[in-house]
Formats: sequence, C-alpha cells, structure tokens
Amino acid sequence: MDNTTNSLNWFEIPVLDLPRAKHFYQMIFSIHMEEMDLGKMQMASFPAVMNSGKASGALVKSGMHVPSADGVVLYLNANPDLEDVLGKVETNGGKVLIPKTQITPELGFMAFFMDTEGNKVALHSQG
Repeated sequence: MDNTTNSLNWFEIPVLDLPRAKHFYQMIFSIHMEEMDLGKMQMASFPAVMNSGKASGALVKSGMHVPSADGVVLYLNANPDLEDVLGKVETNGGKVLIPKTQITPELGFMAFFMDTEGNKVALHSQG
C-alpha cells in the first residue's frame, strides 16, 4: 500500500438476520443489494462497479461475524447530505446515536447510528 492506493478495499458488516439487515440498509440508502450464498457465509453486497478501484462491501452472516457496537467504525458515504440517510434510520428500526455534526468546513459532516443488528456505523457527507 502507498499513497496512491485506497487504504480500504472491502468491508463486511456482521449481521444476525440477513433479510432484516438487508431491508434496513436498502431502505435508508434507497439502494438494491444482491445476495450471495457461500455455504457457511451469506452476504448482501452494497452496489459497486467491479474493478473500478473504489471500495465496497457487504452485510455478512456467518459464525465468524458477530455484530458489535464496540470496535472498528465504518464511515459510509452519504453524499450529498447525510441527513437524507439519517432521517430514515429510526423509521427502519435503527437508532441515531450522534446527529449530523460538522467535522470542519473542509471535511464535511458525520453522524453515528446503531443498525438493526447492533452495529455502530458512521455516515459522512460533504453537505
């Protein structure tokens, strides 16, 4: 890795109930997620263009994936305004932990929420 490559290329958000988690993320981001069954691991992927160099990830249910409010925090892209996504969190079973908060004028805004599986997740947007 160097300063010309992404430091993140894939992420996995642990879930206990894949249909419930998939519904939650599809509703708050207004997206469609494709499911894959890999035997002992079930996944629902966030939209992505393969081999584009842009990071993406999936919701994952397996014996090795345990939802948690402690540990690594992912900042999901909620441009142009994270309030559009954050406003859908509680009506879809999640909980807002930190409302839209400005980081700096140059760095934009952030917010934290708890998803339906018990994961603490962050949002980022410029507006």
